[in-house]
Amino acid sequence: MQITRPLFDEDEIRSLHRCLDSGWVTQGPLTGEFERSVAQRHRVKHALATTSCTSALHLAAIALDLKAGDEVIVPAFTWITSANCAEYVGARPVFVDVDAATFNLDPRQIEAAIGPRTRAIVAVHLFGLPAPMKPILEIARPRRISVIEDAACAIGSSYAGQPVGGLGDLGCFSFHPRKIVTTGEGGMVTTNDDALAARIASFRNHGATGLRQAERDNPRPYSMATFDNLGYNLRLSDIQAAVGIAQMNKLDRLLAERRAKALRYLRLLAGVGDVVSPAAGEQGHTYQSFVILVREGGRTRRNRIMDHMQQLDIQTRPGTHAVHRLGYYAVKYGLRPEQFPVASLCEDTSITLPLFPGMTDAEQDLVVESLVEGLRL
Repeated sequence: MQITRPLFDEDEIRSLHRCLDSGWVTQGPLTGEFERSVAQRHRVKHALATTSCTSALHLAAIALDLKAGDEVIVPAFTWITSANCAEYVGARPVFVDVDAATFNLDPRQIEAAIGPRTRAIVAVHLFGLPAPMKPILEIARPRRISVIEDAACAIGSSYAGQPVGGLGDLGCFSFHPRKIVTTGEGGMVTTNDDALAARIASFRNHGATGLRQAERDNPRPYSMATFDNLGYNLRLSDIQAAVGIAQMNKLDRLLAERRAKALRYLRLLAGVGDVVSPAAGEQGHTYQSFVILVREGGRTRRNRIMDHMQQLDIQTRPGTHAVHRLGYYAVKYGLRPEQFPVASLCEDTSITLPLFPGMTDAEQDLVVESLVEGLRL
């Protein structure tokens, strides 16, 4: 049994036909349509498609003009690119531990990590549960610290009734195949700031900055853009956007099914004392991943359980990384595992259970039965 799989049907085929029949397959009208659907869903002024969430985070760091000497606060338990976006521009990630109940940033520890060089906070909505944005923004705003929402897992998620992606200065989404909406590879930057949106649009498109002044009033079919910025080619193609349009049209259905299956997992696991189920939270958890913690036995017991489930052809994964323990960051900044104990605990004891569209009750029952068997080993 796969840990996840996307849902594709005739909707994606028809949308792809529309793209291919048009003859326009690079970034174009369908990319614009996809962007508008995300902007409308997340109630933001601007949504700009990119090649991945990694490139979205990179562009967010560039748009905020983060640079060498700046510091960026990042949760210690997250996917590595949440921290890499600071490294890409020469800034330094400053890790903060997470709350084991939510896997998200612990606001109580943020203030201690802020220094005179702190320029941004990366608030990760991990596994689809929004980070505690109210206290994060209350810390950031008076200090003029920018907030990047790493919403890679959080398409369709909301916080206090407001969709994520427009709560901070910039939001960054992923459309990787493990995400609820997928374009194969792909990402999106969202913002309500016109100036930041213009910078993102330029830097994702080689640094293009519009027509020459003499041609703006009377553009010709062959008019060439100016390039006042050093940019990149981080554009999504219309082929991918065509898939994204069909996927966004399914979003409510996908979310409803995922939440129903997650709630069923919670009921099935309610009597299993050796595991901690994910917090449902007051906010709009979308359960992009259903991640549990094993209470005792640490990494050794957790791995034994996962090995048992793999022998039954049931895929699992750890939740994600304790980034401060990865070689690059541990060596460069002299970080020790015990510096962020909750992040280390979460990496060592977390298990992501299978959850995917069309998953049957029998498949869920099998997952839970195999988990319980593994706990008894």
